[in-house]
Amino acid sequence: MYKNDKVIRRYSEPFKLKILDELTTGKLNKYQLGKAYGITPTTINEWIKKYNLKDLMNTRITVKTKDEITRIKELQKEIEQLKKLLLKKDLDAMIQDSYLEVAAEDLSCKTVYLLKKLSIKT
Repeated sequence: MYKNDKVIRRYSEPFKLKILDELTTGKLNKYQLGKAYGITPTTINEWIKKYNLKDLMNTRITVKTKDEITRIKELQKEIEQLKKLLLKKDLDAMIQDSYLEVAAEDLSCKTVYLLKKLSIKT
């Protein structure tokens, strides 16, 4: 065997997504998953970047005082609240779009755009 003969491993998309899903659940970290499946944590990091799941990347926070711990907890709560508000806003927009689609059908408009155009004129 020659020095340059390396084994190149190719992983299927479902396999990559399975690994990332397991990482998302939080039962195993990257190193444990790597050991279990024979993958390097670097490879898992590449998949995280590829699928734009940056929240799975490790972040280092150095905590020095109780005030900082309190502040971090407050920020985490605020992030969760903002996520919920954003989800509610998205759901509200979807509901509004659905109402407009129903109204467009009832008023025999071909598209919601035409309905909006009609409502602007009146």
